[in-house]
Amino acid sequence: MARTSELSRKTSETDITVKLDLDGTGRTGIATGVGFFDHMLTAFGRHGLFDLNIRAGGDLHIDAHHTVEDVGIVLGQALASALDVKRGINRFGQACVPMDEALVEAVVDLSGRPFIAWGVNFERPMLGGMDTQLIEEFFRALAGNGLFNLHVRQLAGVNAHHVAEATFKAVARALKMAVAIEPRAAGEIPSTKGVI
Repeated sequence: MARTSELSRKTSETDITVKLDLDGTGRTGIATGVGFFDHMLTAFGRHGLFDLNIRAGGDLHIDAHHTVEDVGIVLGQALASALDVKRGINRFGQACVPMDEALVEAVVDLSGRPFIAWGVNFERPMLGGMDTQLIEEFFRALAGNGLFNLHVRQLAGVNAHHVAEATFKAVARALKMAVAIEPRAAGEIPSTKGVI
């Protein structure tokens, strides 16, 4: 069964379309109008082995906030849709990713209960044209709409670009592990409750 999703969301502030294949090879096509964000989403798809296409138009004449947050909303919804009832998945995932002096750990539980614990700090307020505060906003929207528990913590690092890149790669790799099919689960729901 294909674990894919295509969703769109249009508001007075943004117009976003996301295509996601959880069982891809990391092929991406990203165009949000925010260069640094495009770079991070490309890394996210590549390291999660997700085929990911995102087209976003937004009110960038104001700032990138609405665009970044709304991409997180739609990508989270696409993830939840592609997972369906989550039969046979690992459910849990963890990754610790270095990027030069930076080291970031991400842990996920595709529990159906959205929560984020954020422990990442940036030494610079901007990366390219993107406010570094928006990185947390993106992941908060992603976890909230993807209905999963996400813990992210920075273990080392001072270069903001390295910290950001390690963060996106760590979350992607943790999600790759969590969405992977466990052959021994034989299509079972990974919960003693029988539903997630």
